[in-house]
Amino acid sequence: MYEECVNLLNERGVLVSDIVDCVVYLQKEFVKNIDRDEVTEIVKGVLNKREVQHALLTGINIDIQTENNKFGSERIQNIIMTDEGLYGIDEVLAYGICNLYGSIALTNYGYIDRVKPGIIAKLNDATDGKCHTFLDDIVGAIAAAAASKLAHSQIKEI
Repeated sequence: MYEECVNLLNERGVLVSDIVDCVVYLQKEFVKNIDRDEVTEIVKGVLNKREVQHALLTGINIDIQTENNKFGSERIQNIIMTDEGLYGIDEVLAYGICNLYGSIALTNYGYIDRVKPGIIAKLNDATDGKCHTFLDDIVGAIAAAAASKLAHSQIKEI
């Protein structure tokens, strides 16, 4: 299922390296000499987790169905397509990913969702006619989870 998820991300314009960029953005201030290869392995580890794969497949498929005008009622179709501000289900799905990696992942997610660096800003733009209502939050959650994993790996035993 890992390959299916990575392929689906790629089809939607997201590379693993884009997520790595977000992790580096989140942790550059706290981790000296960030090793992009190490971060890449951490991101791949997050993507290998079954719960993350389920969230990713579900969210992206909701985006695709919405984009193809096949999701449901006109009201929910419009809410998802426009990523209406008070629609928080996309964030709730992202929280599910973050909850697997602790409170640091949740705070990282809140921050990255607010500042929207790199690929997250591009996905959030919505000028390409595509629906990325769930995908931008899922990518942010994966980056936040990986950043949490990286932060935890830096803790020295006392």
